[in-house]
Amino acid sequence: MNPATQGAIVLVVTLAVLLAGAPVAFGLGMVSIAFLIVFQGFDSLRVVAETLFAGLHDFTLVSIPMFVMMGAAIGSSPAGKDLYEALDRWLYRLPGGLVISNLGACALFAALTGSSPACCAAIGKMGIPEMRKRGYPDDIATGSICAGGTLGILIPPSITFILYGIATETSIGRLFLAGVVPGIMLTGLFVLWTIVLIWKRGFRSHAIDFRYNWKEKFEALPKITPFLLIILGVMYVLYGGVATPSEAAGVGAALCVVMAVVIYRMWKPGQWWVMLRDTTRESVMILMIIAAAVLFGYMLTSLYITQTLAQAIADAHVNRWVLMGMINLFLLVCGFFIPPAAIILMTAPILYPIIKTAGFDPVWFGVVLTINMEIGLIHPPVGLNIYIVSSIAPDVPVTRIMWGTIPYVLCMILQIVILCFIPELATWLPDTLMGPVR
Repeated sequence: MNPATQGAIVLVVTLAVLLAGAPVAFGLGMVSIAFLIVFQGFDSLRVVAETLFAGLHDFTLVSIPMFVMMGAAIGSSPAGKDLYEALDRWLYRLPGGLVISNLGACALFAALTGSSPACCAAIGKMGIPEMRKRGYPDDIATGSICAGGTLGILIPPSITFILYGIATETSIGRLFLAGVVPGIMLTGLFVLWTIVLIWKRGFRSHAIDFRYNWKEKFEALPKITPFLLIILGVMYVLYGGVATPSEAAGVGAALCVVMAVVIYRMWKPGQWWVMLRDTTRESVMILMIIAAAVLFGYMLTSLYITQTLAQAIADAHVNRWVLMGMINLFLLVCGFFIPPAAIILMTAPILYPIIKTAGFDPVWFGVVLTINMEIGLIHPPVGLNIYIVSSIAPDVPVTRIMWGTIPYVLCMILQIVILCFIPELATWLPDTLMGPVR
């Protein structure tokens, strides 16, 4: 059987297993082992354990549970509520100010956690009931939180960028820097759309004469300032060459835990248990997916599926932007069904040599890939953020939430198009601060 036929069978079976609801790590591992046995015999099983452990034998992976702990420490404290309230007091005069406050809180919380579900849940639990109480339409209240939550995997520190960097051996520091400008721009597009929509509907959440005084504005800042300083400190030591990503993440996690304890008096064992439980659960899940994805990649390579696919694309002689359009469409479809971590670890080793051959910057492509993953997070049928928001507002029909996310999906597609025309939006900051890649 030729590699092309084998690849088609692997694709169909893998999608069938994942769509059947199997946990991603176990699904990928099961498919990998099954195809190794079918095509190479039982002797191939001798490399399975070694490959699984080799996939986790990377010091950079230590940064993942550390960044997850940063998110858990903040998510289990009232920090998200304070972020939300502080922004609301400063932005309430704008049309749709409460929605913009939520989007701003999502952007800041994304910089604190690097996790989309955590960002969506933390801000949504406070923002959605408050917006609905003040009369905001359900589609705006829920759709904006779904979209804002996706910023957690674009604005650094981002676990998605860490996984992509590990899978393609691309500098994680450069990837973090590359996500800053597109992340701010995407937040701006979300805000712009919200202002236009609220203005068209003629909606106001506050009375015309309502005002927050300066004291009320500034008294909301002290509790959130230390967390923002921690993020700035982590970014400085990371990009200034003072520490590795793992070291910076470890210090940042420790400081976030200390701040949560000192500022919010989180002394009780039950509060610590929630923090450690969430950190362990999410970290183990991600690391298991990584190990299984490495085995999956080994299977694809040993059956010459990866090499055959890359060669077929290289021999197609299509315009490189047509190729990029095909890759984006492929990633978009994958995002409808498969979680971002699995997509990156499965596809990055295959796509990396293709985009390099086509002359695309791998750091720029990491940003484009991540925005595609964001679309998958708010697009059915998987749409993880949609179901998180649905659990927060169970009386809002899921279809209404989905319709509320569509304009934000279009904003993300527009952001990808802008990056294709102006790739320097992603590459300028890392090249300026870290020097061009030689």
